[in-house]
Amino acid sequence: MRASLDTNVIIHLYKAGLQSVLFDVFDEGVFIYEQIRNVELENHGQDVLMDVDADIASGKIEIYTDKKLKELTVFKIFENNFKENRLLYGIGDLGEVYAISLAQTLGAYSLVTDDTKQGGPYMSLLQFEDDVMPFTFADVLILRFLMGIADESQTVKDFDAVNTAAKLDWKFRSQISKFIRRFLKDPYREEDKVWIREFEKKYGIKLKEKLGMLGKLL
Repeated sequence: MRASLDTNVIIHLYKAGLQSVLFDVFDEGVFIYEQIRNVELENHGQDVLMDVDADIASGKIEIYTDKKLKELTVFKIFENNFKENRLLYGIGDLGEVYAISLAQTLGAYSLVTDDTKQGGPYMSLLQFEDDVMPFTFADVLILRFLMGIADESQTVKDFDAVNTAAKLDWKFRSQISKFIRRFLKDPYREEDKVWIREFEKKYGIKLKEKLGMLGKLL
């Protein structure tokens, strides 16, 4: 999978020292738009910027500039996506708008953001006919567990670490319940249902059983 990253999730995971989760799950590429690095992180993530830059330098995170998008002949597409998304979300969601627009332009299937407020990008994308699937840091930890990269004990420990570092006050049991509702009980989109079935086949798992193992620790 490939993922476009929003500012908030970068800060949350890097503050907890758990940025490697992104590279484990999204092994086909993790990328950000230059504005997120040069403005959003400069303004809000100075304490993680050095580590982010190190991962950009090593190629773990790919940064897309306007120049690069022009060289790929997709800048106009990005510009149009940005204008359309800007109309849908408020000015406070500018980082998310850049992240979504880049994902749409590059054909990435995933957006990682921790902004889950009603009317925001995460909730809206669940209801739009859009190819981009939103995930929170909790979703990414659950996916890593389902893929067999981490066991249930490590997953709970890592959730607590990010939740504390980000001061989100989320409950992991609630996040697991949301994951189950989204993909199994009451999917927002039929595409999510299809996606999770393919995911189960790929990793040879039964989702309910695996998540039950995780739930026993909570």
